[in-house]
Amino acid sequence: MTELARRLAGLSMRARLLWGILLPVGVLVAINTVSLYRDSLQAADTAYDRTLLASAKAIGELLGVDGSGEQARLVAAVPYAALEAFETDSRSRLYFKVLGFKGEMVSGYDDLPSWRGKLPDQSAYPALVDFYDDHFRGEPVRVAVLLQPVSGQTGMGLATIQVAETLDLRRSLARQVLLHTLWRQAALLAVIAIVVWAVVQRATRPVSELSAALRARDADDLSPLQAPGLPVELAPLIAATNDALARQARLLEHQKRFVRDASHQLRTPLAVLKVQVQSARQGDVEPQQALAEIDTTVARATQLANQMLALARAEQMRQQGETMPVQDWAEITRAVALDLAPLIAKQGLDFDIHTQPAPIASHEWALRELTRNLLHNAIQHTPAGGRLAIALTVDTGRARLLIADGGPGLTPAQQQRLFLPFAAGESGKGSGLGLAICQALVQTLGGQITLDNRIGDGHVIGLDARIELPLSG
Repeated sequence: MTELARRLAGLSMRARLLWGILLPVGVLVAINTVSLYRDSLQAADTAYDRTLLASAKAIGELLGVDGSGEQARLVAAVPYAALEAFETDSRSRLYFKVLGFKGEMVSGYDDLPSWRGKLPDQSAYPALVDFYDDHFRGEPVRVAVLLQPVSGQTGMGLATIQVAETLDLRRSLARQVLLHTLWRQAALLAVIAIVVWAVVQRATRPVSELSAALRARDADDLSPLQAPGLPVELAPLIAATNDALARQARLLEHQKRFVRDASHQLRTPLAVLKVQVQSARQGDVEPQQALAEIDTTVARATQLANQMLALARAEQMRQQGETMPVQDWAEITRAVALDLAPLIAKQGLDFDIHTQPAPIASHEWALRELTRNLLHNAIQHTPAGGRLAIALTVDTGRARLLIADGGPGLTPAQQQRLFLPFAAGESGKGSGLGLAICQALVQTLGGQITLDNRIGDGHVIGLDARIELPLSG
């Protein structure tokens, strides 16, 4: 069954349509053929039964009565050649048998089986006649039995006349009708096959042309397909293909932008590192100072590379749309705060954290990266001794994270620009990738991120970073 299903799955559209149409039509033709053959036999029986009845009546006209009273007996002067006039051709032979008033053999073929039936209640003929099928001398025959009243000057009685005919002619006629019908049915199947083949060939021509157009495209051509002349049934395929091409174009553009930005951003720290190494070799600076400067440059380059990889990973996760496990954002937020506790203590910040369990469908690294970037930015921009607060709340199927720092805040122009890659704030701290990573991750998780200045006494007293993500389930 599996092998049959595999072979059927490998059939072309033409073959599937041909099998799907010709197979049921062929079954109907076979059923119709059997029914037609039976109807033809029945029609032949009806037609030739009249001949049998006529031959029996002709024999009945040759009968007479001899004797009277109880001694009356049937006499027949029927020559064996009397039925030759009713024989249509050499393919059929007629036999007869005449029984007297008491069932005695009078004339005909003595070995012809006697009638054992009864007259039908309803008959198509106005006579005492019965028709039935039997065998005589090893051949199937059709028999007509006529109960013929016979009267004479000395007496009267009821004679039984049997006339049997072989079925060769009847069957030959039925086969002839059947063969003529089969030729017409075969012609019909051939016409259906040709029409289906031609229609499928014409219907699939746009698909072949579309395939040829796709093969002829350049490898980097991801523009939408333009196919105004295609059938409406192919519109969903064109739409899905254009959607896939658009996703590929966005992914390719992202990769190009990533490579371009990476080469541009890494060029500066590498150039600085090269100068620092040359200065250390030439003895322009003290060894310890040179090592410290090299360490700082390597650390910034490493941070930049890690952030660029995180940004690329976030974009990849958004493009793939994969199913993600459920994580407790509250646990991750507290773990990130614990990791950055040394920086908070170094700044001497008044730190406060409050969380509620928040199950989020996400990878752990994504929530950790998102929370870490926002909290690290808040620590960097909050002056020493300032206030920093984290609040994670859950309400109406959504989790809301608020990180409130005591920094100088942002202008509206800076708020829009800081979400762009490599757009650092006026302080010049960092690479400018932190908020871009956050925005990419939030969009992937189906949430929102906003940066709003916190106003107090008519001036900016800090920045509120808000993230809203849908809860799992």
